[in-house]
Amino acid sequence: MSVLPASVRLALWATASFADRSRLEDVLSRALPDVDHVDGDPLARLGLWRDLGERVVLVALPRPGDLRGMPRGSAEFAAAATAAGECVYVPGMGGALVPRVEVYGPEVDQGTRVTWTAYDTDPVPVHALEALSLGEVERELRSELAELTEALDGLDARPWSGSDLRATADERLGGRGWGLPDGLSPRCIRVMTMAAQVGTITDVGLSHVGHAVDTHGTERRRALLADLQGVADRALAQAATVAALGLAGMRPAGARD
Repeated sequence: MSVLPASVRLALWATASFADRSRLEDVLSRALPDVDHVDGDPLARLGLWRDLGERVVLVALPRPGDLRGMPRGSAEFAAAATAAGECVYVPGMGGALVPRVEVYGPEVDQGTRVTWTAYDTDPVPVHALEALSLGEVERELRSELAELTEALDGLDARPWSGSDLRATADERLGGRGWGLPDGLSPRCIRVMTMAAQVGTITDVGLSHVGHAVDTHGTERRRALLADLQGVADRALAQAATVAALGLAGMRPAGARD
């Protein structure tokens, strides 16, 4: 899978399709070109939302204990979205799609399947989303990144310290086009890219967190990396929200990217 979550890409491509009335059938191939099989018929739900007047599809990247950016819904929806770490939703009438990403097949010939499940949610006041400042999102991301990186350096426990972790992260990030629709502001792309890069590096670091020398250091390192991952996810979701609202023509005239 791309380092950009499936929900981020689906939200942006679906919104672009809503805006220019292009073929909705092309959304999946453009948003998920690296997915071999899609289940759950997300196009039917996207088509319903569009036909009922929705103009924008938004994204949330929740995590255990942090449901900021999520629409209100059932406990089942919250659990599914938190387990997936992502979902897309529409603010006007309410409604969400949650993906489940699976790898299948033998090790020498594996494929990726994404199954989308629909849930009912409450509407979300768009005026609160329109007030998002991309400049503030970027400043907060840079500030918290610097603070948490300093704390990790104090532990001598950077995510890739003393190993091939940086090379692993670079391999995941390098050489991949983001595959985003036209019309996004350069700043949106920059903030989304930076957040996705930070998220990828923390993913790699967390997968190797046992490399710390002692138990206290291991737990402290895990906590700092989890905090950094949360910061990156929040910034990515907020930047994608600004990007989607821009594609839909729903950003106020005075809003600045």
